[in-house]
Amino acid sequence: MSANRPAAVVVLAAGEGTRMKSKTPKVLHEICGRSLVGHVVSAARELSPEHLVVVVGHASEQVEAHLAAEYAGTRTAFQAQQNGTGHAVRMALEELGQAPEGTVVVVCGDTPLLSGETLTALAAAHAADGNAVTVLTAEVPDSTGYGRIVRDETGAVTAIVEHKDATDEQRAIREINSGVFAFDGQLLADALGKVRTDNSQGEEYLTDVLGILREAGHRVGASVAADHREILGINNRVQLAEARRLLNERLLERAMLAGVSIVDPASVLVDVTVTFEQDAIVHPGTQLLGASHIAEGAEVGPNSRLRDTTVHAGARVDNTVAEDAEIGAGAKVGPYTYLRPGTRLGAKSKAGAYVEMKNASIGEGTKVPHLSYVGDATIGDHTNIGAASVFVNYDGEAKHHTTIGSHCRTGADNMLVAPVTVGDGAYTAAGSVITKDVPAGALAVARGQQRNIEGWVARKRPGSAAAQAATAAAEVVADEN
Repeated sequence: MSANRPAAVVVLAAGEGTRMKSKTPKVLHEICGRSLVGHVVSAARELSPEHLVVVVGHASEQVEAHLAAEYAGTRTAFQAQQNGTGHAVRMALEELGQAPEGTVVVVCGDTPLLSGETLTALAAAHAADGNAVTVLTAEVPDSTGYGRIVRDETGAVTAIVEHKDATDEQRAIREINSGVFAFDGQLLADALGKVRTDNSQGEEYLTDVLGILREAGHRVGASVAADHREILGINNRVQLAEARRLLNERLLERAMLAGVSIVDPASVLVDVTVTFEQDAIVHPGTQLLGASHIAEGAEVGPNSRLRDTTVHAGARVDNTVAEDAEIGAGAKVGPYTYLRPGTRLGAKSKAGAYVEMKNASIGEGTKVPHLSYVGDATIGDHTNIGAASVFVNYDGEAKHHTTIGSHCRTGADNMLVAPVTVGDGAYTAAGSVITKDVPAGALAVARGQQRNIEGWVARKRPGSAAAQAATAAAEVVADEN
């Protein structure tokens, strides 16, 4: 095992989080496409620990179900009563069955900005310095309310002093405790058995372990986080929104430095699972969510929301909502287009203004330009679907499929009543209701014979503006004759 690879990472996620004022457990609130605890677990996995244990308590069934669904292989330890951070870590070690030989990293489940890079640096410093415990610290602009890190002349940590107990000199210290630690596993297990509960809360505090180990002659060190914002914990919705903003800025900066153009970063939101290629362009007012991927030279936005959607090279997506869709290379989508799950647009195809698609495969160069609904359909290559067309896929009980071949031309205001097939090269007339298969190369006309009833308006709407206009028009015609 690598010297810096932890024997275990323990994630503390048992608290209720009453200040969130929510039926959802605090650690399951989401930012940037992951739960708070999910962000921490993801960061912890970057250390490749031998064991990863999440301590659960409040709403444990919900948290355990989430972890099982999203982070398979993560173990949980149950803390029936929240009797302090020391007690929580003790529950985690009991879940492991024995005191781990090696480093045990302890992190909080409500610190979504904490990065794997910072945890890796903590574990490395712990191993290099030979510490019994290493505290992750940060230097903050305003340390009011935080526990101060007091060091001796060698740089070793001599104490963590809470704000209310600090002297004026100590309150001037800007280095604070993050609540994240790396411990020698054997020493941690032994010290936890000595933690007392004679405090105002009657709880076992993990920070007491530091004093116990130092009094026993062991070294307590510190590793300073490069960015103090990484240690921010979430306790209410204001802090949740702030963390979302900070993480979003981090993600966008990473994308821009990798060659992506974000025209207005302040108005663009992305999830951690979104990926980009160089020279992708994201316009203002755009949300990219889930496993969306924006390929080289593709443009998305303005005012678009894509979830789990792939946009291939050179495609253009404008004012569009898409979910679980694939947009082919050079395709054009929008404005005001809705691509529902299962939509697949071929290269250089088009889904134009006020078009909705669902479970539809659209071939290369095929166009659905205006005001249409295409559901449960397969359309071949280089076909044009007329404006205001509806693929009538639902009979009230079941969905049915429509197939249209390549190089077809369907007329405007067509109703294609599934199941139905239109062969290659076929045409359908405007205003048709297509209920039967159309052979390749045929013209289908399915509409009633037009009949004009002369003088109907004058008889049925006498005195109306329409009747007066009709009378005036008739007089003009009479005069001309």
